[in-house]
Amino acid sequence: MKKRILIVDDDLSILKLLNFILSRDYEIVVKNNGMDAFAWLEDGNIPELIISDLQMPYFDGQSFIKNVKISGLLRDIPIIMLSAAHDLDTQVSKMPFQVDAYMPKPFNPTSLKSAINLVLNIYDASHSK
Repeated sequence: MKKRILIVDDDLSILKLLNFILSRDYEIVVKNNGMDAFAWLEDGNIPELIISDLQMPYFDGQSFIKNVKISGLLRDIPIIMLSAAHDLDTQVSKMPFQVDAYMPKPFNPTSLKSAINLVLNIYDASHSK
């Protein structure tokens, strides 16, 4: 059974690209904003990984990720953050929560796949004890 990845981004071209790159190996669920993504999670859907943009309208990536991390049921889901922010390292270091990996846009598909594999392997190892 394929692992499920939730992708949250307001850029349709990024959603299509990520779906194209990852759908062979993973079950992909796409949401174009944090509100829709969080509602999907609250409906009982639990992915093995979340990939989220940082800068989105309505419910931005930082608010979305914060709500996931403070939720009892969702807090252990690993998160990879994507962003076009020019000071991404600084923004990530100032966040009141931790993401498992982050990557600037534009991203290298091979590097993203490697990050996904690494994060999922660490998650699997820590939850198989």
